[in-house]
Amino acid sequence: MTKLSRNHSIAKVSAIPNLRYHPSQRFVLRRLDSGHAADFAADVRRGLSASPKFLLSKYLYDELGSRLFAAICALPEYYLARVESEILAAHAGEILGLLEGPLRLLELGSGDAEKTPLLIEGLLARQGQLRYLPIDISESAVEASGEKLLLAYPGLSITAFVADYQEALQALSRLIAGAAGAAGAAGAAGAAGGSAERTLALFLGTTLGNLEPDEQHALLGALRRLLRPGDGLLLGVDLKKPASLLLPAYDDPLGVTAAFNLNLLVRIHRELGGEFDVRRFRHLALYDPERGRIEMRLESRVAQTVPIRDLGMEVAFAAGETVHTESSYRFDPDQLAELARATGFALWRSWTDAEGRFGVFLFTPF
Repeated sequence: MTKLSRNHSIAKVSAIPNLRYHPSQRFVLRRLDSGHAADFAADVRRGLSASPKFLLSKYLYDELGSRLFAAICALPEYYLARVESEILAAHAGEILGLLEGPLRLLELGSGDAEKTPLLIEGLLARQGQLRYLPIDISESAVEASGEKLLLAYPGLSITAFVADYQEALQALSRLIAGAAGAAGAAGAAGAAGGSAERTLALFLGTTLGNLEPDEQHALLGALRRLLRPGDGLLLGVDLKKPASLLLPAYDDPLGVTAAFNLNLLVRIHRELGGEFDVRRFRHLALYDPERGRIEMRLESRVAQTVPIRDLGMEVAFAAGETVHTESSYRFDPDQLAELARATGFALWRSWTDAEGRFGVFLFTPF
């Protein structure tokens, strides 16, 4: 049993695998990624057998990785989290005022949900009760943020999804459709997930930029199928700027980002028996101007061969060979307007910080 506090806990429901709930019904956790361990093994095998080598960025966020990323967000070089919070603090009332009716809040890549209260507070002030639906691959991050939010906001209820985005959106679509049908049959439009409740989806923290362009289109398309006219999608993205301003956010002098990146090798060691010596690798952050993206890589300092026992494979690295671990795309407003059109949205409004470094964009389905 995972404790929330002396008076709050998330208990296991034996009749429904991978489902946890809070006794007061204010917290439900749905763990959907039941094949995650097998997926991790298959993806590591595929990525380290490829040329050039790669590892998927979603696997950076195990429990330690999530804690390291939270530390990154506090670094002075990592302006992204700071300026996004400034934009939301300044414009939350205006953003919420553009959407009518009672709202539920859906958040992709919720992580520690540090910025979410800026919107939660405004919605609770307006409607008294709020249903929050966070999606994240890190169960520890979802539970920790859920604990803080439940204690801070008595009018809040949480249904959390531990899964990949696509899997969670499919499950959420079924859940909302089922709840709306039940509400309609009972004549109670305001029931849980009922048809009168609109959705504000959040995709903050530049997470959209961590996806490749085809993945960006696929995910926004899946969101569009979930959302209805009158709903909203709030995106936080970093805007294009010179590499000299971008790179320090991904290669800080304290080495926190390096530890975050190298932790992926530690995870392979722990979960798959990979005999990596992290001292033989180093973190790299590079800017690709043609693609408009920062790339994080792990570079082998020496020629070496690394066994991964659970996969029954040995991985050879040449000196200087790199493993791509993350991309982080930058955008301009025209790109975002085109992305909106291509995925069934219209770009309704946008807000930036005073220096134009970062943007928050409100999409609406058409």
